Amino acid sequence: MKVLVGLSGGVDSAVAAYLLKQQGHEVVGGFMRNWDALANNDTLGNPTLGQGQCPQEKDYEDAVEVAKKLGIPLLRCDFVKEYWDNVFSYFLKDYERGRTPNPDVFCNKYIKFDSFLKFAKEQGFDAIAMGHYAKRVDEDGISYLYKALDKSKDQSYFLSQINEEQISSCLFPLSDILKTDVRKIAHELGLSSVMDKKDSTGVCFIGERNFRLFLQNYFPATPGDIVEGKTGKVVGQHCGVLYYTLGQHKGLGIGGVKGEEEGAFFIYRKDVKKNILYVAHPSERYLLESDECVIDQINWVGPKPVEPIRVGVKFRYRQPDQYCLLSFEGENVRLKYEKPVEAVTPGQIAVFYDGEKMLGGGIIEKTYRSGKRTDVEE
Repeated sequence: MKVLVGLSGGVDSAVAAYLLKQQGHEVVGGFMRNWDALANNDTLGNPTLGQGQCPQEKDYEDAVEVAKKLGIPLLRCDFVKEYWDNVFSYFLKDYERGRTPNPDVFCNKYIKFDSFLKFAKEQGFDAIAMGHYAKRVDEDGISYLYKALDKSKDQSYFLSQINEEQISSCLFPLSDILKTDVRKIAHELGLSSVMDKKDSTGVCFIGERNFRLFLQNYFPATPGDIVEGKTGKVVGQHCGVLYYTLGQHKGLGIGGVKGEEEGAFFIYRKDVKKNILYVAHPSERYLLESDECVIDQINWVGPKPVEPIRVGVKFRYRQPDQYCLLSFEGENVRLKYEKPVEAVTPGQIAVFYDGEKMLGGGIIEKTYRSGKRTDVEE
């Protein structure tokens, strides 16, 4: 089989390419250029490496070294426009609404498993492959994603928006391997450019940069009041509600309040229109809880259930599965939790599981506690 591997310049995709080659596939690497870091260097404050080299270019050089070492060709694919139109624009619009989007999920949906897949097919490849930790299982003519063997690295959460056709076109060589073994293989192969390279963290196009400083390029700081919800008392000032998240307790800068210390409050609500952050005491953590939510933009793999079903749900990456009763309401899904869950946040992703099998996912739209909306002002 002729396979185009998304070679990112990291250790996972490098070992994925090696394993596919060992399995007898005709392997070619494809480096995706999704963010015009050089053009945005001044406005976005990208960190530099060496003489003005941006991290993306360093990743490309690492991918070149890996391809040479493995003896495979490397293609460079440019998806900057597609990324801006389908991922970054969505990210900005959701943040402007005061929500907490997850652009990595949509990078997978629109870029890695759409634009990249189309490019591969146009170039005559039979399939694409990624260095994601997830497992493809074909059942009754349908391709599903399952959780990877290495649960500490499982990335099925971030793949919850890719459809059955996209899954069926992709191979996941790291499905049954531990990350420690991936590093070991890279060392044995002498892949010096990536074998000890730190895993990428943070939002895909932001990386290691200060997130608040990045947002200030698009949403100028607008100071406002931090209000203790119970008393209505102003206890501090913030630099813009868009820069904060539900549940946050560090970095609020609340000081000089009699009897209170930094960290004694946490954010439980954001009012974007009034530019107010509402905070409460640790004894009031219940204010972060909801027991029901509505999910929209549903991606579902396989037959849709007619009756309500019990599923495990991740509302955040690495979160243990939260058990819920799932029912379809038209194009949306309603989840009723078996027990209250903290900080189920509009704009974030909810992913549904039947044991190890990923059924799909969508975007959290509304949250409720005891039948009352918790994601809007009273």
